Amino acid sequence: MTDYTNYLSPFSWRYATPAMRQLWSENHKRQLWRHIWTTLADVQSRHGLVTSAQVADIRAHTNDIDIPRALEIEEEIRHDLMAELKTFAAQCPLGGGALHLGATSMDIEDNADALRLREALDLVLADLRSLLLAFAEKMDAYADTPLMAFTHLQPAEPSTIGYRLTLYAQDLLEDWERLNAERQKVRGKGFKGAVGTAAAYMDLLGDETYPTFEDQMSAALDLPFYPAASQTYPRKQDYSILAALAGLGASLHKFAFDLRILQSPPVGEFAEPFGAKQVGSSAMPFKRNPINAEKIDSLARLLAQFPRTAWDNAANSLLERTLDDSANRRTLLPEAFLLCSELLNVSRRLVAGLQINHAAIQRNLAAYAPFAATESVLMALARAGADRQEMHEVLRELALQAWAAVQNGQPNPLLASLAADPRITAYLSPETIQDLTTHFTHTGIAPLRARQMARRIHSDFSE
Repeated sequence: MTDYTNYLSPFSWRYATPAMRQLWSENHKRQLWRHIWTTLADVQSRHGLVTSAQVADIRAHTNDIDIPRALEIEEEIRHDLMAELKTFAAQCPLGGGALHLGATSMDIEDNADALRLREALDLVLADLRSLLLAFAEKMDAYADTPLMAFTHLQPAEPSTIGYRLTLYAQDLLEDWERLNAERQKVRGKGFKGAVGTAAAYMDLLGDETYPTFEDQMSAALDLPFYPAASQTYPRKQDYSILAALAGLGASLHKFAFDLRILQSPPVGEFAEPFGAKQVGSSAMPFKRNPINAEKIDSLARLLAQFPRTAWDNAANSLLERTLDDSANRRTLLPEAFLLCSELLNVSRRLVAGLQINHAAIQRNLAAYAPFAATESVLMALARAGADRQEMHEVLRELALQAWAAVQNGQPNPLLASLAADPRITAYLSPETIQDLTTHFTHTGIAPLRARQMARRIHSDFSE
């Protein structure tokens, strides 16, 4: 049962999936440590250092995690890995004395961290895949649906819902590719001892046998090793992975921030799902605050800071190792992945349940899309022999008059003004102007590219 009388991290119960929380649990960490100790004894038995009976005894107790006993020992000796080792060894009457032979703490901890980083990246990639498929569904469904696009937070020209979503999906595809590349190149320290020279292992195995032993450990753990290491694996690996996670956070932050803008009533085109009994405000019962999009931006903002600490850990790992990265890595690595877990799953729910207000979209198109027609009219006037600069000023004058009307709540009069202005009709007939301005919702490549991206995602990620 959860103890609510002491501080609990929000990641303990509020944020992230149960699978990601379990992966970064104290229990799973110790299971990995014991798995590595067992593998070490097994491989050493191939070289006559440990008996098969000892290995069998060790393996029989690999899963007998006893955290209360380990913490009791740690309280006395002030070393968490040694406390776990003593707990494990005491459970193995025959094999306990052979555990950790030739190893230093980081031979166990850093290889366990590498395994856990890879497992966590697998979970992130799976969640990102689900999010991309959710985007693809919406991109396909709304590939042709026009809306106003904005630049500088001002209405610009029409695009489509599908194409806007394609921009987010394209960023996320790049994040998937980078995170997948990081996952493929995760490496452990290997088994190289206190300063990375593997001197203790060579004393046990002989200089010629040691390379075979480390290769066997790599194969048994299914984990490639750095060819050279100090007491730890290079901390640049942490930085590279966290920078990729922060990049994913940036993509999700933009999506959520845009959704917050589009959900505001003056625009009102998109909205996140809102439960039938959901409360938006304790003081204002009518409120439908974009709490999920705001949560994404809040957590992504925190995630963005993590690569800074990982950079410091890499840059300040002096000589063969200092311990000043150890304490912060206890929260840095887990929380980076727990943050991503929450970000991805909330984003997927938002995309899957995205609400589209077609009336608001049509209202905004009617108010602002006619302004986009001025570019087509200007080009036609220039082709008809008009002075481009003079006509630009005419169109600007008419557009500003129309803008003032829209701002005062009136229908946009621009299209009628263009067809009635003699400075324009001297070059273009009202019929030509009408033809040019009836296509003001032209959306170019938007529908095609939205469908192409949706097909690519379905092709690459559907089972």
